[in-house]
Amino acid sequence: MLIDVHAHFFTDRSGRTDWQERNASRLAAGRRMGVTAHVASILGTWGTRSPVYFPSAGDLRHANDRLAAMCADHPGVVYAYCLVNPNYTDVALAEIDARATAGFVGIKLAASRRATDRLLDPIAEAAAARGLPILHHVWQHRSREWPGQEASDAIELGELAARHPGTTFLLAHLGGGGDWQVSLRAIHGIPNVLVDLSGSGIDSGMLERAVETVGVERLLWGGDVTQDTALAKLRYLDALGLPGEAMDMIRHGNAERVFPAGCFR
Repeated sequence: MLIDVHAHFFTDRSGRTDWQERNASRLAAGRRMGVTAHVASILGTWGTRSPVYFPSAGDLRHANDRLAAMCADHPGVVYAYCLVNPNYTDVALAEIDARATAGFVGIKLAASRRATDRLLDPIAEAAAARGLPILHHVWQHRSREWPGQEASDAIELGELAARHPGTTFLLAHLGGGGDWQVSLRAIHGIPNVLVDLSGSGIDSGMLERAVETVGVERLLWGGDVTQDTALAKLRYLDALGLPGEAMDMIRHGNAERVFPAGCFR
């Protein structure tokens, strides 16, 4: 098994005419790579009708509806995160309840509020009650403000995780920009934060340090928007000579443990 814990798809409202081709190409590339499950979110309308990281209630419902349809069209291959914007608490909680009942396996928190904001507490509580992990967008060591988002770093995510020890958090795209060494140090002693290895960066020493700092039992393989660097990370991990059972944890075992039991079939 090979589970991609950080996948994205598009819809007809995503502002690109080739959205169907891009969705199909991801699935086709996944088949060639041996991906058995894509755990995905759709980021609203990708900025065409409301900001990417601040999706309107209508846009996030649209995205979740379209992702539900993709799961139905690709059973056992596509799995869904419920996209929520914590600025709309009632909408977020209603979406989580409805989508979890319909089989969604996680929650996607984009950069709509800092991880330290108390508006995230009801969502973290709902995730724990439902047994769903939260994939949280993170900028690795945020040293300045980033336009168009309320970007959090691992230090801030650690504060949220400490407030909610019964909730599992996935730190998004360790290779997605910024100082990943700061992130690894920040979450070293926080067991309910796992690390998603996706992102375009494949710095020398990054994966070795991740293994040393948080351990293979807290690492998850993923691709984010593209899969080419995800494949490179997989080959890099192979080159490290990790024991087979350690590779199995990163490839699928850790995901099977933190997502709802038995959801990957």
